[in-house]
Amino acid sequence: MDLQLAEKRVLITGGASNIGRGIVHGFAAEGSRIALCDYDGDQAKRVQAEAMELGAAETVVIESDLTVDGAGASAVQQVVDRWGGLDVLVNNAGWSLGEFLAKDHDHDRWRKLVDINLIATIETTQAAVAAMRADDAEGGNVVLVSSEAAFGQIRQGVYGATKAAAVALARTVAREHGRHGIRSNIVCPGLVMPEGPGAVGGKSLWAGGNDDVFNPNQIDYLLKDTPLGRLTLAEDIADAVLWFASDKAARQVTGQLIAVSGGYTMP
Repeated sequence: MDLQLAEKRVLITGGASNIGRGIVHGFAAEGSRIALCDYDGDQAKRVQAEAMELGAAETVVIESDLTVDGAGASAVQQVVDRWGGLDVLVNNAGWSLGEFLAKDHDHDRWRKLVDINLIATIETTQAAVAAMRADDAEGGNVVLVSSEAAFGQIRQGVYGATKAAAVALARTVAREHGRHGIRSNIVCPGLVMPEGPGAVGGKSLWAGGNDDVFNPNQIDYLLKDTPLGRLTLAEDIADAVLWFASDKAARQVTGQLIAVSGGYTMP
């Protein structure tokens, strides 16, 4: 199916590494115009080059720390200034390191999780909705990349709480702005391991190696409870995001959530 995403103006936050990189690749293959927002400029430029090779109509890198006040709004405005509007926002930027709730007393870490996973998403979404509601706009699509931790997972209490809050945000956007032609949906990935060193930058939480984030014993434990018995790939997440973003494929779909994890959770 032609998803009719060619030339669409797409802003992808956290687009430089792992899942975000996969999403950039997906839109590139559809011929979209892509603004890749990430705080790792070097990795973002590498992914930008990959996107052009895959067929993107145009790409631009926005090197930005979205936890800085005004950064999300600025990223949206840069897209509007360059291309005259915004068709798709993919809220993918996020951060997590697991810890058991009973041991997690680091308030600074809590605040960092909230700042990256929730507050930055709120600001960027507000700005995107305003652009999609502009007089000459025809609506648009917001896709929020949440997490299966939003449903409650071991060692992911605070992180999961921020991701659950983001799900509520996405559904509020769907209810409040459907009349403006804006759809808003959520993709909840399972564990996605980087496909190799080139899939992450030096600032990624995966930069120290996969074992620093998820070791083989944890992976084996997860796979035992995964009906399909295999790990999720970045391209699996990208496929779901592109489907939601397509007015051809998902014209009547809003406020919905898909878990992409091989059946590890079935919300």
